[in-house]
Amino acid sequence: MISVSALVAVLQILRSGSQWRLLPVDVINRQAGVVNGFCSRYGFLDKPLRIRFRMLDPAQAMLPGRDQDIGITHDSFALQEPKIERVFITENEINFLAFPLIADSMVIFGAGYGFDMLAQADWLRRCSIHYWGDIDTHGFAILDQLRAVFPHIESLLTDRDTLMAHEALWGREMQPLRRELPRLNSAESALYDELRDNRIGAGVRLEQERIGYRCLRAVLGKFDSY
Repeated sequence: MISVSALVAVLQILRSGSQWRLLPVDVINRQAGVVNGFCSRYGFLDKPLRIRFRMLDPAQAMLPGRDQDIGITHDSFALQEPKIERVFITENEINFLAFPLIADSMVIFGAGYGFDMLAQADWLRRCSIHYWGDIDTHGFAILDQLRAVFPHIESLLTDRDTLMAHEALWGREMQPLRRELPRLNSAESALYDELRDNRIGAGVRLEQERIGYRCLRAVLGKFDSY
């Protein structure tokens, strides 16, 4: 919603009959960016961010039929109280769409919005959360960032064994990160150090969509599936 001070400034411009007039500096939100945060910076209503997810348990379906690919605003998402126990987050759309059905679970497509949007959903804190990302330095940085919001999150298929089992499918990370990631556990930190220091190879990375589907089914075997 447009702020009162910005609205007053606009009305003053209209009343003056002047075609051009600068917005008073005291109504500008300088903490917001000029491009990505334009609406927030200048007091205009921005389009709501949307969260896309799939219900993986047919017994917890939110829509009639098998298609449970749902997109709602982050405010509406925060108000949901699904009767689920676990949440999976993936950054790849193919992985999101192909994720197998699991009892008492949902999967969230993590691309396109910040984790702050998820933080508003207090009900997520009672769920176990599993993050599946790329095995590279940026993937670990996303995991570290996500743990700032949900400290109890667990990584999924981002371990050394998975990386080495898919050597033929490795790619190249052109600009690996070098900074410390304090929220990683010991195993994650060890692999992150190997990647950023090029101990395994130069710029080694494994994109999540290249991991075999059987590997995913195997690691999900501890959960009840359909």
